[in-house]
Amino acid sequence: MARLIVEQIVSADGTAADAEGGMSFLTPESTGGEVDREQLRRLADLQAIVLGANTYRMFASYWPTASEADDPIAGLINRLPKHVLSNSLDAAPWGDHAPAVVERGDVIESLRRLKGEYRGEIILWGSLTLTDAAFLANEVDLLRLRILPSLVGGGRGVVPTALPVTPLRLVASNIHPGGQVALEYEVGD
Repeated sequence: MARLIVEQIVSADGTAADAEGGMSFLTPESTGGEVDREQLRRLADLQAIVLGANTYRMFASYWPTASEADDPIAGLINRLPKHVLSNSLDAAPWGDHAPAVVERGDVIESLRRLKGEYRGEIILWGSLTLTDAAFLANEVDLLRLRILPSLVGGGRGVVPTALPVTPLRLVASNIHPGGQVALEYEVGD
């Protein structure tokens, strides 16, 4: 059975999406160099990518045409199987690459099925509504936070406000020269 990783890029005050729903705190300085090398190491066991419809649209507008020369993670993202959990999409093309599979129906049932189909790790990026559902259903095994050195002062946090106190166990941390901090937590007892 695969482990479900939720990975979010957040501001230092814990904002995953600004008041407009975007990531205004994400800058070109947020990636590259050691940050990308660490990301590739952390994704070594990745078997599949899970996205919600909105994050799929955002990813599909960039990643299918990105080259590894432009972004070292592009090759990994473009070659891995992608699943879009959505009842609103009919198809999820991915440029010249294999399309993402649209998973219709109950998102938690879909997540559980995907966890059973894969070995290793599957990752859920962005997709805050889907992330909320995964946390509330106790389906998240690992939480990765990439904390950027900026403050937003409002917006949307990483977890649903209805989430009860949930213990986390720090399993990895890394501070990058530009001030970005990567934290990795096992979720639950």
